[in-house]
Amino acid sequence: MTETTPKTNFKVIALAVAGAVGGFLFGFDSSVVNGAVDAVQGQFDLSSSLTGFAVASALLGCAVGAYGAGRIADRWGRIPAMLVGAVLFFASALGCGFAFGVWDLVFWRLIGGLGIGIASVIAPAYIAEISPKHMRGRLASLQQLAITVGIFAALLSDALFANGAGGAAEPFWFGLEAWRWMFLAGALPAVVYGLIALKLPESPRFLVLKGRDDDVRGIFARLWPGDDVERAIRDMRAAIEADQQGSKKGALSGDRFGLKPIVWIGIILSIFQQFVGINVIFYYSTTLWRSVGFQESDSFTISVITSVTNIAVTFVAIALVDRIGRRPILLFGSAGMALSLATMSVAFSQAVQVDGEPSLPGAWGPVALVAANVFVVSFGASWGPVVWVLLGEIFPTRIRARALGVAAAAQWIANFAITVSFPPLAEFSLVFTYGMYALFALLSFFFVLRVVPETNGMSLEEANTLLPPKGSAKKRA
Repeated sequence: MTETTPKTNFKVIALAVAGAVGGFLFGFDSSVVNGAVDAVQGQFDLSSSLTGFAVASALLGCAVGAYGAGRIADRWGRIPAMLVGAVLFFASALGCGFAFGVWDLVFWRLIGGLGIGIASVIAPAYIAEISPKHMRGRLASLQQLAITVGIFAALLSDALFANGAGGAAEPFWFGLEAWRWMFLAGALPAVVYGLIALKLPESPRFLVLKGRDDDVRGIFARLWPGDDVERAIRDMRAAIEADQQGSKKGALSGDRFGLKPIVWIGIILSIFQQFVGINVIFYYSTTLWRSVGFQESDSFTISVITSVTNIAVTFVAIALVDRIGRRPILLFGSAGMALSLATMSVAFSQAVQVDGEPSLPGAWGPVALVAANVFVVSFGASWGPVVWVLLGEIFPTRIRARALGVAAAAQWIANFAITVSFPPLAEFSLVFTYGMYALFALLSFFFVLRVVPETNGMSLEEANTLLPPKGSAKKRA
């Protein structure tokens, strides 16, 4: 047993890393627009509202893709869903790169959004279902790590293309503008994702769901040698049968506003993860820092540094999530985000208008920059990875893919609302905007404190039974 453990862990880690490649594309495709925003706005002569819609359009596709992913995954499997996502990513990269107008660009962003939505559901579900319980929190956190690496890769490639061409709107290779190459770069990882998906084994819990026990035994023999395979299969089947009792197959409906309470917890976690405004930093940071006095090249550099910070602090969450639990990390993150966002709001209250644009005088520019990075640290070490961990754990096997799809769809709709509203809100008042995000961060603290259960150290089947009675979340932690 002792001799096989390292080998077993390595195989499971390798599968989790491979499954998380979808998260890389998720981060890359959703953030690559950052460096292209100003160039697209200038080339197609867009208003601030239409610019916000062009940036956020992918998120509508994300919501649809996330919702549909559960049905694809429950009917045909996790691997076929990954392949569909890879094809959509590839098509979007080419379509956006060769877009001839804003509505053409919006269409291909929507296609890419479908792929992102699928990846946002399948990766955490797949990783949770192939991971042993003592490693599941760390392995599920790989999804967020992959997202942050994808964000970094997108912002770095944006900076390289823009600097290489002398500006995002300037011609680069073969006469195509640099912003087009920013989108085209996404085709390569999409191909890699598809090839990796073809090599992955199917989720054991999906196979149990379909009665393919012999296939499950073969996978367990390779991944978890030494574990009691028959007991694991019995536990999975018992969880599935328990969830079937008293409800239709795979039903999400319940007595709390039409959905099961655990589904609402997943939805609200997802909404709070976006309503703190994290993606404003990754979608608009280049434009934001230019508006407060930084040059374009400096703004790209700051965005890349911020994304590196996001990656680094994700390792903190990976190291701690199976040691101190999910709830303490979320509570710490909520407090840090509320304070840093409130600081940003105060900093922008000191802005003065220079040539019609806000400018932060004296030390307020560095204060805003530091606060933004503290915000990224607080989010990246907590709500970024841990929400994905919980979404992979708290839903029963029978409804996991569909419930994850609903929660992820809610997340993307919330992301869309924040992203599309930021340009007009920024024109109205950055003080109000960041103050609003700070309020949502504060509310998220009390939501976790009152409602969210602790799932650390439990099997998926045990975690599925942890929905606390009203007001008892603290006792369970």
